[in-house]
Amino acid sequence: ALVVTCTWGRDFTMSFRREFPRLVLFGDSITQYSFAAHGWGCGLQDRYQRKVDVVNRGFSGYNTRWAKLILPQLIDSSTAETVIAMTIFFGCNDAALPTATWRQHVPLDEYAANLKDMVKYLQGVGVESEKLVFVTPPPLDEGSFTKFCEGKGVLLDRSNEGAGQYAAACARVGKEFNIPTVNLWEDMQAARQDWQVFLCDGLHFSEEGNKFTCQRLSAVLDNKVGDLPLIFPEWSDVDWENPAKTFEL
Repeated sequence: ALVVTCTWGRDFTMSFRREFPRLVLFGDSITQYSFAAHGWGCGLQDRYQRKVDVVNRGFSGYNTRWAKLILPQLIDSSTAETVIAMTIFFGCNDAALPTATWRQHVPLDEYAANLKDMVKYLQGVGVESEKLVFVTPPPLDEGSFTKFCEGKGVLLDRSNEGAGQYAAACARVGKEFNIPTVNLWEDMQAARQDWQVFLCDGLHFSEEGNKFTCQRLSAVLDNKVGDLPLIFPEWSDVDWENPAKTFEL
């Protein structure tokens, strides 16, 4: 998209601002932390550099109940046009036990309904379902996460079996709306016997987990983003004698 600004004064001037397409990453802490060193979000930004702006909209600790409430404040009909692709990555906190100290649990049926509500909202403002990618919760290493919880002074508040149930629900919603789903719960456990190496504390990603997630997402996002042209010409294609001509619209 181009934004045109006209200024009238003694002289007439016109300026153009080129808007980069946006790849929006919407999720919880695993998304928020994806911009840390070696994070999967950083990997996507590197892969699609000068093609899109990768925008991190991760909110640590959030569940789908809260996410669907803030979504309209993040994307509306005035900003939807620039969204070329979007990941929706929730479920880790929804899958917390109802008795957990941190009140993040969302029942399975409501979790699925919330995902559907977010898809319908995005469709309504102009982000078509073909631009979306679901990412399921990863598996939970209960041994490591027990130690993490003990360090916080609380009991283990979730299970790998529960994470799998929410992953399956996410995949079902994806199938219903024809949205591709990266099923990390299945894929990580199928990739290697010692799948726990993908996690740094039992829940969040290690460097290996970030790399794995970036690879899995790239395989899907390449179909939506990979063929986009670079923004502005390669340096070698600039007219050396008259560079302004290269950038004429």
